[in-house]
Amino acid sequence: MNTKNKNPQDDSGDDSLDEFVEFTTDIDPELVEICNDSGAQTKEAKAIYMTSRNIARKIVGDEIPEDRVRQRCVISTGDPSVAEIMKFEGDPINSGVDAIKKGSPIFVDIRMVKAGITTKGHNCDVICVLDRDEDAEIAHKYGITRTAAGFLKCKDELDGAIIAIGNAPSAAITVCRLIEHGVRPALVVGTPVGFVNSAESKEMVRNMDVPSITCEGTRGGTPIAVACVNELVSISREKQECE
Repeated sequence: MNTKNKNPQDDSGDDSLDEFVEFTTDIDPELVEICNDSGAQTKEAKAIYMTSRNIARKIVGDEIPEDRVRQRCVISTGDPSVAEIMKFEGDPINSGVDAIKKGSPIFVDIRMVKAGITTKGHNCDVICVLDRDEDAEIAHKYGITRTAAGFLKCKDELDGAIIAIGNAPSAAITVCRLIEHGVRPALVVGTPVGFVNSAESKEMVRNMDVPSITCEGTRGGTPIAVACVNELVSISREKQECE
């Protein structure tokens, strides 16, 4: 690892920062040049992303669009075995990409998921359902979790939307109930984590008649949900550039 090169992009004029500003990885100009990820803006970020992507390609393979999502999930977790638990139902890549190209809203269960989704490369509103029931009125009225209550609050806005759940099994179960009653999101990304209802809720999502990306078992979490959505944004942007 090369940590001795000062960052040539630091032109802030604040010389007091010079001794702290160093690249944390070798900068390969070719990798920087071909990086097309909207989340990587600087030379260092692009070099790190592309180096990670190349490693993930070797681990996962790179033959179908689903492989790209698996790669990103491996990168986000640092766990090659995550590729083996990712499940894709109902052509979710095309469904998700089409929704992003249309500017459909993205509803998420917690603010950490919202914070992780890139703001570049799309025109979709990213909405945390907790913000729709800020006083937890529905949650307290029915004694349910705030994330479940948030999706109930948004039930009339979910048709054609992308739903990304990275934390709360209760939210995934609530979304499944809404789907059973006729709600039709474009895509459900369901990767809730934990020992209570996590595996079961994701199995429920896979059994719904809507496109979905999930992971098996108790593993999951925000990084995987964010990785799935951000990779769909990248694929969508690439397709729009080719049209």
